Amino acid sequence: MSETNFIHTIIEKDLENHKYETGEIITRFPPEPNGYLHIGHAKSICLNFTTAAKYGGSCNLRYDDTNPVKEDMEYINSIEEDVRWLGFKWNERLWASDYFDTMYEGAVELIKKGKAYVCQLTPEEIKEYRGTLTEPGKESPYRNRPIEENLKLFEEMKEGKYQDGEMVLRAKIDMSSPNINMRDPIIYRIAHATHHNTGDKWCIYPMYDFAHPIEDAIEGITHSICTLEFEDHRPLYDWVLREIGFWEKPPQQIEFARLNLTNTVMSKRFLKKLVDDGIVDGWDDPRMPTIAGIRRRGYTPEAIRKFCEEIGVSKSNSMVDIAQLEHFVRDDLKERVESRNVIFNPIKVIVTNYPEGQSEVCQVENNPQVPEMGTRELTFSRELWIDGEDFMEVPAKKYFRLFPPQEDKAGNEVRFKGAYFLTCQAVVKNEDGTIKEIHCTYDPETKSGLGFEGRKVKGTIHFVDANNCVPIKIRKFGYLMVPSAEDPDKMVGNTDSLTEEICYAEPSLKEAKAGERFQFFRHGYFNAEPKLFNEDNLVFNEIVGLKSSWK
Repeated sequence: MSETNFIHTIIEKDLENHKYETGEIITRFPPEPNGYLHIGHAKSICLNFTTAAKYGGSCNLRYDDTNPVKEDMEYINSIEEDVRWLGFKWNERLWASDYFDTMYEGAVELIKKGKAYVCQLTPEEIKEYRGTLTEPGKESPYRNRPIEENLKLFEEMKEGKYQDGEMVLRAKIDMSSPNINMRDPIIYRIAHATHHNTGDKWCIYPMYDFAHPIEDAIEGITHSICTLEFEDHRPLYDWVLREIGFWEKPPQQIEFARLNLTNTVMSKRFLKKLVDDGIVDGWDDPRMPTIAGIRRRGYTPEAIRKFCEEIGVSKSNSMVDIAQLEHFVRDDLKERVESRNVIFNPIKVIVTNYPEGQSEVCQVENNPQVPEMGTRELTFSRELWIDGEDFMEVPAKKYFRLFPPQEDKAGNEVRFKGAYFLTCQAVVKNEDGTIKEIHCTYDPETKSGLGFEGRKVKGTIHFVDANNCVPIKIRKFGYLMVPSAEDPDKMVGNTDSLTEEICYAEPSLKEAKAGERFQFFRHGYFNAEPKLFNEDNLVFNEIVGLKSSWK
């Protein structure tokens, strides 16, 4: 990120004032390994890693693994794959659980200072005692336990003498604080669960708001960059570090607005439910806004990084149109992928004046915008397939593709890209009235590349040779969430988020590699489905269409 944002302004002022002895800026990306990362996390990843790089510093990958009940190694592996795919390399891979001893010492220090106490209220009672946004809370009857009793009970909690939920350790701050996060928050709870990293060493675990500042301080993080929902938690972040007092120069927390995209769910809990309920076929389903999902769909890391840079960093929440993200994907692909002819909703064309049993080779560009990509060969014969949208029996106004003779005009002539000019002469139908085939004639003097002059047509369409093509399966994706028909301000699940159809393609697509991207001429960008594609199962995902409504 070359442009300066408000976070960079803070950092530059700190550097100017020599706030840090080494002058090195250290950031971190701290995911909780309880699900797959989504596109919103990509903004945080880009911001933390590029900010550190801009100032010659470093960025750690740190797992906030303080809740053993929800964490899994599957999520950890996916997080690391996502960060690497986006193009970043962490300085150190760290675990919050490695600091459990220090966190415990910090909690004991607070108890000794009279700043924490063991509370035996039930979760429901704690919630009731907390008060509301307009009414102060009331103090727990256990708030003024003697320090020695608190130390003894906390030690017994650690030794496993009590059941889950039987008691907690709370910070002693201010039950009348206008900031509800400061009303004696819980900082330790009992959880008899095996931890992936520490095993059964612990049966008490720190809460996130207590663990997070300590993790940052231990690692020497200079700027703890968080999303805006943690702004109200910053006083607690500062309180924990100040009251424990182990660190002379504690980190500072800075908040920025998280990414919100139209038609997109940004909740790991909701995304997990989609997976668990079988609405999607996994965390990497191409409809999912997870980084794994958009990677499988065919998005590029370059497009994601450019998108995150373009939307910038602000202090106020806003909604970004998903069409803007699609714009950057489209813009990144247009000059890097080759084009292929694929026919949707196919209609057969018989070239009646072309010799039966004969075919010839045509040359077409791989990417008209990048001549250096060269050309490829297609065959042209008497029987061809064209897109259903390239024929209209009764043409609409300004329709320049194929249509048969009308009362007041002859059949239309169009250019078959890379081949000849063809004129529609007739349409042949089945008994049920559906189109069986259309009959055309070709002009042998108009083959592409021959340099003919004086002949112009308004329509150009693509084709594949009916005798030299392969059927492929196309998967198209709608948004998982769409506006309700009854209430446009309400979002509901989209029951038509996945459609599949069989199309005809030029035979070169049989040689594609899983994950390889193409532009399907006049249709959009597609990739060979990374998990399903093989020579016997030619499945392609739609990445993004050719046109964008975003300006």
